[in-house]
Amino acid sequence: MPDTIHASADLSCDPLWCQAEACLRTLYGGDPRFEHSLSDLKARVADARSARPAALRHLDIVRADTPNWFLKPGRPAYCTYIDRFAGTLEGTTQHLDYLEGLKVGIFHPLPLLKPREGNSDGGFAVADYREVDPRLGTMEDLRALAAHLRARDMSLVLDMVCNHTAREHPWAQKMLAGEPAFADFYIVLDSANEVAEWEAALQDVFPDTAPGSFTYDAEAGGYVWTTFYPFQWDLNYANPRVFVEMADSLFFLANAGVEGFRLDSTAYLWKRKGTISRNLPETHLILQALRALLTLVAPSTFLLAEAIESQASVLPFFGTPQARECDLAYNNGVMTALWGALADQKADVLKTTIERAGEKPGHGHWLNYVRCHDDIIWLALSDTAAPERLKHWSDFFAGKSSYAKGEAFQAPEGFPASGCGMAASLCGGKDDPQMPARLKLLYGVTYALEGVPLLYMGDEIALENFDAYRDDPELKDEVRWLHRPVMDWDRAERRHAPGSVEHDMYAFHRQLADTLSGLDFTPGQTVRTEAEERLVIIERPLAAGRFVCVANLSGEPVIHAVAGRVLIGSDNDTLPAYGLRWFIEEA
Repeated sequence: MPDTIHASADLSCDPLWCQAEACLRTLYGGDPRFEHSLSDLKARVADARSARPAALRHLDIVRADTPNWFLKPGRPAYCTYIDRFAGTLEGTTQHLDYLEGLKVGIFHPLPLLKPREGNSDGGFAVADYREVDPRLGTMEDLRALAAHLRARDMSLVLDMVCNHTAREHPWAQKMLAGEPAFADFYIVLDSANEVAEWEAALQDVFPDTAPGSFTYDAEAGGYVWTTFYPFQWDLNYANPRVFVEMADSLFFLANAGVEGFRLDSTAYLWKRKGTISRNLPETHLILQALRALLTLVAPSTFLLAEAIESQASVLPFFGTPQARECDLAYNNGVMTALWGALADQKADVLKTTIERAGEKPGHGHWLNYVRCHDDIIWLALSDTAAPERLKHWSDFFAGKSSYAKGEAFQAPEGFPASGCGMAASLCGGKDDPQMPARLKLLYGVTYALEGVPLLYMGDEIALENFDAYRDDPELKDEVRWLHRPVMDWDRAERRHAPGSVEHDMYAFHRQLADTLSGLDFTPGQTVRTEAEERLVIIERPLAAGRFVCVANLSGEPVIHAVAGRVLIGSDNDTLPAYGLRWFIEEA
């Protein structure tokens, strides 16, 4: 098969280069540094294209006719921290059979690039984009893991923390050292009055543990923009050199075997005084340019938007067919509404959010999930659910007069506290006989939706809260470690023991994946409720017939007649408490 997609034609004539250049001229055309930055960027794109390894070039060619290769039914994503899953990158390769047993198609280890020493916000304070955390291994180990995954038809996805770096990153250190080329890589304000002017429109992300969006740094000579924690310095994307360096870092990692990037905190990239500095139009131009350039270098690589915002704010991160941005985005609204529906035993808000999710453009796709390493941010549905319902959900999953064994995190003033906890614990824990049914319901609905389902480490064996974080002096002040457990491989071995909850849950996830892999879906999805909104019913068209998922969100049985060939669940007309049924309505 001839390689026409990596041809070394003049980039100036390539439509993708022209698209990227147009976006960048809109952003930076008036900046005196722009033309030099553009020439440098073009050289880096050309170098990265020529440096693309043969195995990855072959992958690009094979996938050229299937750009949405990551949508293969029955191939979920699996998300974990490397150190908590297997200790090291090399150790992870010893557990690929475990992932293969779940039919995993996308392996997403959370931040593994070199972080700052000490507290690094779980690895999200990156000190070097071109080195791996030495506790986990080396870049060669990362390349080896990517190759092992490819051999099993699994794809490696990494976090790209593109909004900020650690204070210890070389770019920040060069700025502090006074190197002119790095003079404004970060945003530093001169006075407290300036800070107050900006802060007036901003919203704290961590109001309890890191209030405010600026940190005074004497060495930097002012107040550094720090949206998240004081050691995480926000990059200044108004400087075209920042874009060039970040794009080149993406090229480097793509050529190391990374097949997808989770773009962390995408909503925050561009800042403008008088606004909340999230979801601004300039951010979308940055993403359009990155998408076009990455397609030039690594055409089969996808971008995943991590924008935990309202659904209306997330949809633009897909871009348009003519100006694409991210290929996937976290379906945060549906995830949050699914937990809310479980608390209320009522599917009205869930139905609304699933319908809104259907408003995405055809080229964009959802990553559907139940839990992840982050908190459940109820305020993301503040434009959909009444404040009192959000407050009820927050209290419910913090364990107030409920079966849930979670804890409250933090939220901006006036909003309900976010929720923390492993899914099994939020569903009642090991001592609650309904926990397995609730957990299966959540994942049964998640796998049934259009898009890519994500399985969070431990949910496949009903792993519970990591309460031991309180005994670790480096973790005890960060409640989110409650749902970042160490993998219990002794419990995982019990997946081979019939009658155990581990066997039941692992087999269930395998059944979900096996069932989906045998279905020939066509685009489209509808949702409705029945039985006083206790039932949510999702339907998706097949080449022949319809796939139907029925989920009983209530703690009482509901009569619902079987209307087709049952795939998963009972064929009895009574759907039990928290019962799930998948079936096919024949054409």
